[in-house]
Amino acid sequence: MTTTMLDPISISQREQVRELQKLMQREGKASLVGKGGEPALELPDVVYSLLLRILQGMQEGKAISIIPMMQDLTTQEAANFLGVSRPFFVKLLETGKLHYHMTGTHRRVYLKDLMDYRQHRDQGKMDAINRIAQFEEDAGLYDKVLLPA
Repeated sequence: MTTTMLDPISISQREQVRELQKLMQREGKASLVGKGGEPALELPDVVYSLLLRILQGMQEGKAISIIPMMQDLTTQEAANFLGVSRPFFVKLLETGKLHYHMTGTHRRVYLKDLMDYRQHRDQGKMDAINRIAQFEEDAGLYDKVLLPA
C-alpha cells in the first residue's frame, strides 16, 4: 500500500504546530505564497479543512497517514482496517457483501468501498442498539435494574 506517513512530532514542534493551528483558525482562510514572495494563492476550503485536521492530529501526538480513496488494499490490509480476521473478510467478499476486483490471482478492495462498508456496518449496529433500547423503554424496563434472584 502506498501511503504518506508522518511520524508523531516532538514537543518543540508541537508548540509550532499549535501556533500554526491557532493562526489558521483565527484567520479562517489561508493563502500559499511561493518562493521569493510570488503572488499568494488562496487555498480551497477542502485543502484548508484537511490542513486543520492534520494539524489537530499532529498536536495530539498522533501519526498521520494520507491514503488515496481508490487505493488498492490486500485482503489482509482490509481485514486489519475492519478489525476482523482475514478468513472472515474473505467470506464477506465471497458472499458479495463487499465489492472486490482481481489483480492477477489476488483479490483487492478499494479503500472507498471498505469505508462505505464500515459505515453501513456501524450504522446497522447503531440501529440495532436503538431498537433494543426502544423495546426496553416500551416494556418499562429501561430504567430498572434487574438483580439476579
